[in-house]
Amino acid sequence: MSGPADEHRRVAAAFTERVRGTQDWDVPAPPEGWVARDVVRHLVEWFPPFLRGGSGVELPAGPSVDDDPVGAWQNLTDGVQAVLDDPATAGRTLRNEHIGELPLDRAIDQFYTSDVFMHTWDLARATGQDETLDAAKCQEMYDGMQAYDEVLRSSGQYGPRVPVPDDADPQTRLLAFIGRDPHAPSARPS
Repeated sequence: MSGPADEHRRVAAAFTERVRGTQDWDVPAPPEGWVARDVVRHLVEWFPPFLRGGSGVELPAGPSVDDDPVGAWQNLTDGVQAVLDDPATAGRTLRNEHIGELPLDRAIDQFYTSDVFMHTWDLARATGQDETLDAAKCQEMYDGMQAYDEVLRSSGQYGPRVPVPDDADPQTRLLAFIGRDPHAPSARPS
């Protein structure tokens, strides 16, 4: 089993591939009301303050998502990877009033890397790229979220669960759980 640094490297590489393959940053994207640029904006804007507030770690400032979504993403992912690769991270913690205290690398993995993983589908769906997510990770995340269904939904982070057949594959179940309609038509760049 890989550690948080390797997991981030793998998940971020898949997202980076979709970022670099995006031709139109203004196409509609899940969730409702977003465009492709907003998928990157979400990650670039929520995580640095979360990390700074909980651990004191300051990620390097990068370009604006409006001016350079590819550069903004690359700056963020390189900064996060540097934190995870830093041997000093093993002894650091992240404290947050909502989640308590966790080892820093585990907190990044649990909250940020998982978010990047799920938003990979959003960006791929918006831009007509490969939407395939790792089935084992989908199953692991789906299983882990079941006990927190009510809490997750009440947080406003996830939409209503979308009904899918009982025999749906792990990716379809995970997407439906977080409120994405895996059967909605995807955008196709022209």
